[in-house]
Amino acid sequence: MIYIFMATDPSNYMIPFLIIIAIVIIGFLVYYFNRKQIIIRKLKKFKPKRITQFRTNELTKISGKVLEVEAPFIAPFSKRKCVAYSIKIKQKVQSGKSSHWKTLVKKENIQDFFIEKNGELVMVKPSYETSNFYSYMVEDSSVSSGTFNDPTPEFQKVLDSFGIESETWLGFNKTLRYSERIIELGEIITVGGIAKWKSLNEPINGYSYSKIAALESNNEQKIIITDLPKARLIENRRR
Repeated sequence: MIYIFMATDPSNYMIPFLIIIAIVIIGFLVYYFNRKQIIIRKLKKFKPKRITQFRTNELTKISGKVLEVEAPFIAPFSKRKCVAYSIKIKQKVQSGKSSHWKTLVKKENIQDFFIEKNGELVMVKPSYETSNFYSYMVEDSSVSSGTFNDPTPEFQKVLDSFGIESETWLGFNKTLRYSERIIELGEIITVGGIAKWKSLNEPINGYSYSKIAALESNNEQKIIITDLPKARLIENRRR
C-alpha cells in the first residue's frame, strides 16, 4: 500500500491567524483608549484626601456630593437640576444600501460647583472656554423614535425646542435617538485637580470659614471630573 502525504501550505493558516490577532489588537486599543478608561487611569495618579488634609499644589482627588454655586441648569429632557450636561440628538440616515447615524445636535454646558464631604466644601471651576477640565459623565437618559415608534411627548418637546421635525415630508417617523448625560445636584462624583486654599471674598451660606479648598488646573494638568461609580471605588481602595 502506498501512502501519499501532501504538505499543507502554512499560508492557509497564517491569514486567519493574522485576522484574529488584528481583531484582538483593535479591540484592546478601543478599550484602552475609551474615554472612560482614560479617566480611570488619569485619576490613579491623584492622592485621595480629606478636605481638611489638602496640601497646596498637591495632585488631589475627592468624592463627594455636588452642590450648586449659582442657579443650576435644567436638563433638556429629564428636567433635573444639574451643574453640567451633555446631550446629543442623532438621526439614522440611509445612504444606498448602508446607513449611518448623523449628529443633528450636540450641546454641552458646565458651571462652577461645590463638592461637599463631611460638612466641608471644595470649589471646582471648570470651563469650556479655557478647556481646563477633562470629564466623563455616565448616560442618564436615552429615548428614540422610529417607523413604528412615535416620539414621546417629552421627546417631542425637546425636538421642537431645537427645531427638529420628527416626521419626513411623507408623514413617516424619522429614526431619531436622544442621549443625555448630567451631573445632578446631590449626586456623588469624583474630582481630581491641584489642591489650593482660597480666601473668600464673600461669605457662603452655612460655611463659617474665611478660606475654602479648591481643585484647580494649570498648563500641564487639567481638572478631572466624573460620576463613574468605579472612580469612587478606586478612591476607597487607596485610602
